[in-house]
Amino acid sequence: MREVHTLNSKSAAVKKRLDYPVIDADAHVLECEWALMDYIRDIGGPKLAAKFEKGGRPGYTSSHRSMFWAAPSGKYTIDRATCMLPKLYAERLEDAGIDFAVVYTTYGISANQVRDDEMRQVLARSLNTLYAEMFDEVKDRMTPSAIIPTWTPEEAIAELEYAVNTLGLKTVTISGEVRDAVPEVAAVDPKLGALTQRVTSICMEPRDGNDYDPFWQRLIDLKVLPAGHSGAQKTQRRQSPNCYSFNRLGTFSVGNEFFARSLFFSGVLKRFPRLNVAFLEGGVAWASQLYNDLMEIFEKRNLDWIYEHQDPSKLDVALMEEMFDRYGHMDYMSKEKWRACQELPQSRIHETRPMNDFEAAGVTSREEIRDQFVPNFYYGAEADDKMTALAFNDKLNHFGAKLKAVFSSDIGHWDVPDMSGVLHEAWEMVEHETITEDDFKLFVFENTAEMHCKMNPDFYKGTAVEDAVTKLMAGRQKTSASAAE
Repeated sequence: MREVHTLNSKSAAVKKRLDYPVIDADAHVLECEWALMDYIRDIGGPKLAAKFEKGGRPGYTSSHRSMFWAAPSGKYTIDRATCMLPKLYAERLEDAGIDFAVVYTTYGISANQVRDDEMRQVLARSLNTLYAEMFDEVKDRMTPSAIIPTWTPEEAIAELEYAVNTLGLKTVTISGEVRDAVPEVAAVDPKLGALTQRVTSICMEPRDGNDYDPFWQRLIDLKVLPAGHSGAQKTQRRQSPNCYSFNRLGTFSVGNEFFARSLFFSGVLKRFPRLNVAFLEGGVAWASQLYNDLMEIFEKRNLDWIYEHQDPSKLDVALMEEMFDRYGHMDYMSKEKWRACQELPQSRIHETRPMNDFEAAGVTSREEIRDQFVPNFYYGAEADDKMTALAFNDKLNHFGAKLKAVFSSDIGHWDVPDMSGVLHEAWEMVEHETITEDDFKLFVFENTAEMHCKMNPDFYKGTAVEDAVTKLMAGRQKTSASAAE
């Protein structure tokens, strides 16, 4: 028989030195397409199954180079089999130094953007049913995430309730955006419209006036954390027909940043302070930049500052004329030219649209930006991502904030051919002194435990990490209670 374990791995050695469990916030399953076809046929019927087979796998087009040859092979063939077979997967987690893993889709990332309503909904239901059955016997070591298409709030709520109430799934994967055809083009010619793309947020000014607040509330009611897990591939700046790496670099960071920015400026964070959100596979560097950029733009674009320092009615016209008269050394810089310019129609246009960019967010201070942005956002960072250290740099982030990076192996995809190496790669940040051992504990255990438990205290019940998580959360509650007193 072939040996399937590597218990002398570097990751296993790292694990032995820890006195706490390791939770993988983002491992992946490699779906067996022939099995998925059976579910599509059962749920959607033979006609839709035939349509699916004819149309090909979602996400693969000739207009841009998508992921190819993306699963382990050669000497890493065992890792490929591992990610297709949950029992083997659970058995080999110890090789990677992992105690428990939350497992996300591979196929569903593209499936969530299928434009055919029936096909998209059948794909989601088929994948979710497949995942529930695949992982049923390994619940103590792994849990799969459901696919929730978000083209409308009604569609999202329907699949959310089925996934949680019927299938028993505990966390969900969503896209923070919808990519449909440009409606004006599609109305004239649907085939031509199919070649176009409009990207709209599900939070910030969503298409057709859709209101997603009932969806956010339903997530809270059902105690389910939504994980944004979609990139920006197939958008205009990532459409090389030949170079996959060109299209791939930065894609998840861009998609996550758009989603997080939309959640903030649309006021979702204000209206739903109990909602935790994860942003996966994009690292945390984009989040550190967004967090700090929000602080800096607020300083100069808050309403009080604008009225005090940038109101056109407060312009000292006499001073302007004097300066142009004294220093306007070319004809077009003369006082007369400047004075004439002030008479142009565009100079007298008054702003009629809302001026307070932060009104929906309800933010009136930088402290309030911190209090919305920091507590409930979690960022999936892969083991070899050196920029993860930014999350823990309290000298860099405003107010000394530590952003909540979570250890995300990405096991199952091309960038992790050998699952036994991921924990050691993450530990190298400690060895290189870019993070501390306390930061490492937050990264591989505490942040991931918290992000699910804050939504659902029973998320880890019956798992291999239940006792450790229960102790952690009880300690944090005690600390919070003491601080309140």
